[in-house]
Amino acid sequence: MLFSPLRLVRTIMTSVTEDTAPVLAAAAAAGLTQKRVPIPPRGVDYRGKIVLAPMVRSGELPSRLLALHYGADLVWGPETIDRAMIGTTRRVNPRNNCIEWTRVPTNNVKKELFDESVIYRIDPVREAGRHIFQIGTSDPARAVECAKLVAADVSGIDVNAGCPKPFSTHAGMGAALLRTPEKLASILEALVAEIKPAFDIGISVKIRLLETPAETEALVRRLCATGITGLTIHCRTTPMRPRERAIRGQLRMIADVCHEFGVACVVNGDVEGRDHALELMAEYGTDGAMIATCAEKNGSCFRAKADGGLATWEEAVAKYVRFAMEVENKFHNTKFMLTQMVPGKSPKYRELTPCKSYGKIIEVLGLTDDEELVEMARRTDELMKLVPLDGSSSTGNDKSKVEAAGDDKKKNDLTNNVAQQENLKRKREDGDEEAEKQQLPPSTRANVSEAVEVATTAAAASVAEQQSSQPVAAAVAAS
Repeated sequence: MLFSPLRLVRTIMTSVTEDTAPVLAAAAAAGLTQKRVPIPPRGVDYRGKIVLAPMVRSGELPSRLLALHYGADLVWGPETIDRAMIGTTRRVNPRNNCIEWTRVPTNNVKKELFDESVIYRIDPVREAGRHIFQIGTSDPARAVECAKLVAADVSGIDVNAGCPKPFSTHAGMGAALLRTPEKLASILEALVAEIKPAFDIGISVKIRLLETPAETEALVRRLCATGITGLTIHCRTTPMRPRERAIRGQLRMIADVCHEFGVACVVNGDVEGRDHALELMAEYGTDGAMIATCAEKNGSCFRAKADGGLATWEEAVAKYVRFAMEVENKFHNTKFMLTQMVPGKSPKYRELTPCKSYGKIIEVLGLTDDEELVEMARRTDELMKLVPLDGSSSTGNDKSKVEAAGDDKKKNDLTNNVAQQENLKRKREDGDEEAEKQQLPPSTRANVSEAVEVATTAAAASVAEQQSSQPVAAAVAAS
């Protein structure tokens, strides 16, 4: 069987030996003749990379650190809406040196939970040179304004033009941009013109398939002409659910068009792990591969079989929880991720549901023999005002202790509801018929990306409640 130089490189990447080394060198030399868009000095080339997909809820910092720990080459942060970032304040967390963009909460529930909201968080050491920030936007000017806030701290800016969910599409963002290709192109052109030269990083875009190959080809050609350095293709159409198998019939054509312009092409959709990613890259001629669902369940999917392959869920979960506490991850998000990583049939899954503190999670997971981890959980719970293992309060007189316990219980009940609500919502989005029949627990809508979607409803509810003296209860009921 004859191989093109690019395909040959992809095939032998998995096993370089004394016999294959000369062939690899020849193939690499041949690959140098392929047209390539120049990569800016601080940017990264997507070629040869297996990367973590941008996932709302599942792409927060501890998930990215877990993926990097197991061998991910690059990590995308979760889609972040431009309006959510604009107006934030950048700070360095003195406890862990993470960079955080924060703002004062604007809805009543968040005010009850937090004095300020962390909109975005990165680890400048462990993510250095490997973090791609993804914008949810429908306006060139806002996209540039948002990108300027983070561009000095990341290695690339990616535009989301593939998310099919209502919180994104209702405002003309995500997959809605596929119906307005000139608007999408104008956003990319603005970022290329203003961000790329000013911050020396590349601009890329993530899209989905259109209904016909001709429509997809025309879109890819238009986007590649904007000056982007990379294009990720999710091999599903906008209406398709994650449970429907990815369609790869157009993938070779898309990769070829990208290569005409010198743009790196990354495949996404049912990529199961590093070894599978390399097989797809070899078969379809793409330059990289992006993993989503499998990484959400177990970040060790980035580790090649030759290097140990998939870790047990117990190992992955233990590492994830440590990362979550190190970076002060929001507790409800940690609980949500654990419901994705711990098998539903495991007794641990049911035991985790009522947990309201990191200390209790450590106990349920059987990690209390690690004294360092137990102490870390204690400090994190104290910092986040979560319920300690013994249910006690460490400061104040008896009355203040009772009041503090009541406040902490209310906060923990709310964060617990958020985790349950997000898990059930994800199952519904994935087409789980049983989840459709279940009733959603009271939602606090704590996810930033959903805040815009519920603002109108929350405002109307507050009027209907005639300025109730219980804003948390009113907001929970309204949602």
